[in-house]
Amino acid sequence: MNPDKRGMFGKFGGKFVPETLMNALAELEICYRKCIKEKSFKDELNYYLHEYAGRPTPLYYAERLSRKLGHKIYLKREDLLHTGAHKINNTIGQILLARRMGKKRIIAETGAGQHGVAAATVSAMFGIKCEIYMGEEDIHRQNLNVFRMNLLGANVISVKSGSRTLKDAMNEAIRDWVTNVRHTHYILGSVGGPHPYPMIVRDFQKIIGVEAKSQILKKEGRLPDYLVACVGGGSNSIGLFYNFLKDKKVKFIGVEAGGLGIKTGKHAARFKGGRIGVLHGSKSYVLQDENGQISTTHSISAGLDYAGVGPEHSYLFEKGRIQYDAVSDKDAVNAFIFLCKNEGIIPALESAHAVAYVMKNRKKLGRNKLIIINLSGRGDKDVQVVGDYIS
Repeated sequence: MNPDKRGMFGKFGGKFVPETLMNALAELEICYRKCIKEKSFKDELNYYLHEYAGRPTPLYYAERLSRKLGHKIYLKREDLLHTGAHKINNTIGQILLARRMGKKRIIAETGAGQHGVAAATVSAMFGIKCEIYMGEEDIHRQNLNVFRMNLLGANVISVKSGSRTLKDAMNEAIRDWVTNVRHTHYILGSVGGPHPYPMIVRDFQKIIGVEAKSQILKKEGRLPDYLVACVGGGSNSIGLFYNFLKDKKVKFIGVEAGGLGIKTGKHAARFKGGRIGVLHGSKSYVLQDENGQISTTHSISAGLDYAGVGPEHSYLFEKGRIQYDAVSDKDAVNAFIFLCKNEGIIPALESAHAVAYVMKNRKKLGRNKLIIINLSGRGDKDVQVVGDYIS
């Protein structure tokens, strides 16, 4: 569905931002709605998605994984895109909008560094100055991606406030945008934040599901029984799910970060332990304390370590259209290693959560089901983290 005139998906979403940003958000929405109808914009977007990013990505039949789990499992290989994750789909779209709005500077936030690398990449391609906010804790655990961003010419700004993770990086990016809104475009990386970002990012990511539906029909002659994807802010999952939402027989599983366990409070599972609140300009499910202060989250995966979730996910959760569950750090690492040893694929720790869910629930899902798992990114960046965890 599309949000209403207030930017709401039902009771979720909206624009809870300082007055300074209202004009910039309106400018962005007007530009997007105009461009998305123009053949020249769509041609340019498709050109860069295909010729630069490497779309379409394969829908790969994971034969050994399927044999071991007793289902027919396909992996949507977003990890094979240029920059190594689905994030490039959105950054290409948004930088094309930024150029049409005449913006001279790009800012972005990043957790695992995948969005930061993608933002730095498209900025380098178009010769636009780029600055990326990243929590100090995430800089430490995703050092490889920090080096990549620097190589691409971006300035990575370390955020030392709060939990020093994605939430705090996004706080600082929004503060920067308030100050420099006239010449700066904020490339927000997920389907969170104020309207129109959840709609725009979803629309730039829905190519994942468009391709997946065409590919699975060609390979199997029918739609899948399940689509499974990890959910941090929720861009890769809504990207895969969106084009299937009207197919009533298809079931959806969004997998959040269970961290050290829901009962410990050290997790990032908004639908398990959160309640409705406002974070970063949008109303959605949020992890918060009894006074409404944002809770400190935990996940071994920097890309899932976030207290909020995209408003459309909250809407679909309450509608019962998508089922959300959580997977622990331990199970995600086991799935990471399992996929390495059985398919020769090193997945991002974020994506490993989706694989782990299917591994843990293979009997609960039924027998001989047709399943697509979105492999949202590659795991080179996570090798050291996994090594430290194992040791």
